[in-house]
Amino acid sequence: MTLYGRGKEKAELDSMLHAARKGVGAALMLWGDPGIGKSALLDHTTAAAADFMVLSCRGTRMESGLAFAALHELLWPAVDQIDTLPAPQAAALHGALGHSGEAADRFLIGVATLTLLSELAGEKPVLITVDDAELLDGPTAECLSFVVRRLRTEPVAMLFAGHSDPATDGRWELLPGLEITPVPDTDAADLVRHHRPGADETDVQRTVRLAAGNPLALRELPFAREAAGEVGETGDATERVPVGPRLRRAFGARAARLSPCAQTVLLVAAAEDLGDHRTVREAATVLGAGPAAWDEALRSGLLLAADGRIRFRTPLLAAVVYEQAPFTQRQPVHRALAQALHGADGTDLRAWHLAAAADTADEEVAALLEHCARNGWTRGGYASAARALCRAAELSPVPVDAARRYALGALATWGDGQVGAARELLDRADRLSDAETVVRESEGLRGIIEFAHGDQEQAHRLLLHATRSVADPEKAVQLACLAVRAGWSGGSAERQTEALHRLEELAGHAETAEAELLPMIRKWWGDGPGTGMSPLDDEVFAQLARGSWQLMPPAPLAVAWGVEQPLARAYQSELEVLRRTGEVSPLVLTVPQTATIDIVLGRWTEAGASATHTLRMAEEIGADHAASQCRNTLAWLAALQGDETAVAELSSRTLELSVPRGVRALTAAVYWNRGMAALFAGRAQDALEILLRLAEPGHRAAHTTFALLAAADTVEAASSASRPEEGADALRSLRRWAEHTGAAWAVAAAWRGQALLAEEGAEELFVQALAVPGATRHPFAHARTQLLYGEWLRRARRRTDARVQLAEAAEVFQRLGATPLLARSLHEQELTGQRLRRTEPHHDSREPLLTPQELRVAKLAADGLTNREIAAQLLISPRTVGHHLSNVFPKLGIVARAELARVDFDNGLRLLDRHPGPATGRRPAQ
Repeated sequence: MTLYGRGKEKAELDSMLHAARKGVGAALMLWGDPGIGKSALLDHTTAAAADFMVLSCRGTRMESGLAFAALHELLWPAVDQIDTLPAPQAAALHGALGHSGEAADRFLIGVATLTLLSELAGEKPVLITVDDAELLDGPTAECLSFVVRRLRTEPVAMLFAGHSDPATDGRWELLPGLEITPVPDTDAADLVRHHRPGADETDVQRTVRLAAGNPLALRELPFAREAAGEVGETGDATERVPVGPRLRRAFGARAARLSPCAQTVLLVAAAEDLGDHRTVREAATVLGAGPAAWDEALRSGLLLAADGRIRFRTPLLAAVVYEQAPFTQRQPVHRALAQALHGADGTDLRAWHLAAAADTADEEVAALLEHCARNGWTRGGYASAARALCRAAELSPVPVDAARRYALGALATWGDGQVGAARELLDRADRLSDAETVVRESEGLRGIIEFAHGDQEQAHRLLLHATRSVADPEKAVQLACLAVRAGWSGGSAERQTEALHRLEELAGHAETAEAELLPMIRKWWGDGPGTGMSPLDDEVFAQLARGSWQLMPPAPLAVAWGVEQPLARAYQSELEVLRRTGEVSPLVLTVPQTATIDIVLGRWTEAGASATHTLRMAEEIGADHAASQCRNTLAWLAALQGDETAVAELSSRTLELSVPRGVRALTAAVYWNRGMAALFAGRAQDALEILLRLAEPGHRAAHTTFALLAAADTVEAASSASRPEEGADALRSLRRWAEHTGAAWAVAAAWRGQALLAEEGAEELFVQALAVPGATRHPFAHARTQLLYGEWLRRARRRTDARVQLAEAAEVFQRLGATPLLARSLHEQELTGQRLRRTEPHHDSREPLLTPQELRVAKLAADGLTNREIAAQLLISPRTVGHHLSNVFPKLGIVARAELARVDFDNGLRLLDRHPGPATGRRPAQ
């Protein structure tokens, strides 16, 4: 097809193809009015991509409710290559496309699609064209959006066409848009002359004026002259009619001149919407439209047939034929189409045709739609399942059935990440049935939503109520577990204890991991007296992880108990499982916990890389709390490294979400971070005012666990601010906890706090703090003790002894990148009379800078993962992994992947002199 004008558009599209040939991927949405030329530009690009593998699909009205219908069309030419993907990805994609009954994480489907496209692009560049993008089924749109965000290093060009600016469409808001505007009058006139040779110049100019630069109107309006009366092409007033309505009226007039049977053929084809010649012909025959009607429809030029497919002259014509037909005409057409669909493959589409024909409640059709929804749900098509369940609810004759389907629809909508829509569907269900039924059918969803996105006190109440309504005992236990966490997250020991009692009731009557481990669970979640935590081995944590992750202690609680190391190993085992299965949502919930432990154990670089990467993933899938945890982790690192601006920015965003929802655990972490930032910046008064709020009853940041973890900072701030009495309560809580648990960090912090507030005998207390067995496992805290002791020694004029402590502290701060305390240590050393050569912390010439993503890739590669395995975990393609490694090698001064085993990732990315271990090349755990 010849394109008139469009020089700018063709240049941009040709540039995309050129970039893809060079290995740089991109995506673009062409948008504009119907008939403006979007499809013609797609065709132009396809013709220009002779050296590409071209994959195409089109959104349709009838298939917009079928999960992954468009993805099936898109990937059909490459379906034989799915089995070359890693097994979890292949299984997920087969399940999504209906090749198996395999259930899959919806994000794993996106990863699998990205990997498949990346591998196809290894042979030749890939062009993907998607027409009528606004009609794509929801799961396909979500999958393609996922791919769009990860194209930069792929030789893949993705081109979409739709009616709306992507900036106004939530599904495509991150997709660059190119508005297709009317063609200039000169080009418009040339187009009319091309399609109507010998036309009178007056008629050409009149058509140009009426068509307003719309290429479809320029082609079609001249052929509607005989219908001028209906179209309204005479008179000044009617010339102001917009081109869209004018075209619709012109098409309607052309269709209306056909015989009734030929019009039936057109309506059947428009309602079928897929172009399947056999289905359309069989349905039309049932309605009395025989061969003569077919011949008339084809002779009219409105309907075209080739290679077993039929299509309208233009998609707008199909829309006009369908929309102008009254329901009484569409109803028998949809019923005939449902009758013409045979076999299991047509079951879901048959349900939607019957639904389109329904004008009253119909339980049979509602049941078919529910079955369709369950098929889509199993394959990860939550959006399609929700849509089918909502329509099924509308067609349900009995209110309780409608309520049940709305409740199930809410579950599917929640699975799709649409929190507001899920709440709305629960509200609809509540209006049709009693609350107990809705809670039971939705499996306590309202409480789960409240826990994840709302007020924690309300979540606790709803979750406990749901434990008495859900039918499945195991589900009731899981809800009770969440209620315990809601109590802790909201900073309420009373609600936490109440939920524990309920859990004991439930677990006592069920054979679950929780029942066996209840004594230990109650000990770390409860608030009762004790003589210390029982030793916990890795198997105990692994057993709990296999049972109910909801009761795995949050990382701050595990740190408080001093069990962060076995918990870290349990999480590491869980991460290895998630790598193999490719599940994304659990990964996003797990990594923030490991990042917290990494900071405590002195692995700051790894913690920062993990939090940065996971924050992006959490924001992408709508995991608000996980995203806030990642921001708090990054703010914690920023406080330790002296970046108060970053602390303020990150913590402000967290407070926007945590304060209205009563998530005191997140709010308390913000206050702790801000208090540390002020303390390390030398503003002890400010720090004390902030930190005291953590233990202030009723304050929005009051939280027992975080008040305890921050107690050492509170004592130091009180000491530095010359307000020792303000630190007394914090010190008492530290001492009680140290006696209660025996946790090394708490024992060391208590000795140190006593030294800071002591009027005499401070040296012995500092020495006691440094000598606590296991205290060195928290290197930053241990170095702080050395710094404070060194300062005390320097003030006591014991300069030589002071230099030893200060130098050791400075070495740790240098390695970690703790800029404020490094500067303080060096200053104290200089005050002892020592002359120092100052260096920049952490980023000296020996320590190459890697981006967070490069660091994650390098570390996983060092652990022995393949590019495919790394790609699956980080939600990128194998080619992108290779791109990152190609940047990593020169930065680290290595030339081969095997040399990554020599990199000390925990201590400034330096190369070790020898290979430390035979298995993974990593240093043995100390």
